[in-house]
Amino acid sequence: MTQERKTFVSRIDSVTIMLYLILVFIGLVTVFSVEYRSTDPSIFMMSKSHMKQFTWLCVSLFVGLIILFTESKFFSSFAFLFYTIGIILLVVTIFAGKNVKGSHSWLGVGSFAFQPGEVCKIFTALALSKFLSIPETNFKTLKDRLIGASLALVPCFIIIMQSETGLALVYLSFFLVMYREGLPNIVLIIGFSVVVLTLATLLVDRIIMFYILTGVAVLVAVLMRKTIKRNIVVLFMIVGVWGIGMAFSQVLVPFTFKNVLRGYQIDRIYSMLGQEVPEEYSEIREDDAPAKKVNASDYNVIQSKIAIGSGGLLGKGFLNGTSTKNDFVPEQNTDFIFCAIGEQFGFVGSAILILLYLSLMLRILFLAERQRSAFSRIYGYCVASILFFHFAVNLSMTIGLAPVIGITLPFLSYGGSSLLSFSILIFILIRLDADRQVMIR
Repeated sequence: MTQERKTFVSRIDSVTIMLYLILVFIGLVTVFSVEYRSTDPSIFMMSKSHMKQFTWLCVSLFVGLIILFTESKFFSSFAFLFYTIGIILLVVTIFAGKNVKGSHSWLGVGSFAFQPGEVCKIFTALALSKFLSIPETNFKTLKDRLIGASLALVPCFIIIMQSETGLALVYLSFFLVMYREGLPNIVLIIGFSVVVLTLATLLVDRIIMFYILTGVAVLVAVLMRKTIKRNIVVLFMIVGVWGIGMAFSQVLVPFTFKNVLRGYQIDRIYSMLGQEVPEEYSEIREDDAPAKKVNASDYNVIQSKIAIGSGGLLGKGFLNGTSTKNDFVPEQNTDFIFCAIGEQFGFVGSAILILLYLSLMLRILFLAERQRSAFSRIYGYCVASILFFHFAVNLSMTIGLAPVIGITLPFLSYGGSSLLSFSILIFILIRLDADRQVMIR
């Protein structure tokens, strides 16, 4: 081995690779534990999910090896081209995609299928990193902020058109990256206000919401009457905020629930809030086939809580999960795979898994902050934000703190395109970090 190659290998962050391999191994073992039956003739059955996942792991490691020996400037040079290809794939999927469980977000030939939305996360991270790092970008200007937001929102809206709301929401994690790069606090305040106003609209009758918003606006106007006398613009601002709040609660939210969301999605949202679906939303459209199959919207979450709770402190032991063995938890090897961890390894095992994820995300932030190149730093924050969003939403989903929206648990959930996309995200960061002293543009 030459001295140059030795130097390159020494620059590869072994801690990140180790954490990645540990999580992938836990995922492989967990997928195996969910579907293993004592009557199986062999554990090496290619028809089983764990063997398919192992195959995708081998593919991911091979692709990761190629990435490590790719020139780091390659990812920056072709970032916008990759993004364009990703958008084209998403648009093609709308017209030529496969329908899988009510989602029209899969492309494939024969038995092979993948989600372009998963791959496009990588392309969007690269494109956003490229845009925010070029010298011509001034992120303090409204124009460049709108361009940055558009890079994240365009694939998000296209994926929503594919009826894949959960995956689309992942693209909102890029706003955390933009906040790190100078997005003003008011954006987060507005985002938080939208969430609060949406929840209030769902929990409170619309007539009562009208009186609440009007009362708050009048109260603010009374408290600021002296300021209003000196500056009439403040009054117009209060009236404007009141008008936006009214339009949001009285028009936008009802319109979205009636014309954008599907019946089963509405069911899940109200189930999470502990509310019955209002009569105006209870009629499911005739073409909403998945919703017709749902007899109890919170069945998944109930079974998930039972499985996790039954694990107790130390769990029932490997391969001894009652709920997972008897298939009580739907999607237990994909969206609800955390249940298998909680049931078999208990609170201790779940806590260790959470610590592993937190360690990986903190390590990624550490790598991001030590980069000399702005492109590499921003990309590192993109990877951390995507992982955090998937991790936080998936765990919240399994314990009933968030609606069931089909968000996978990184490296653990069964799925080839998911494992491959997360692996590529990680290995590109590791490759960029190996050249952390180089200015990549």
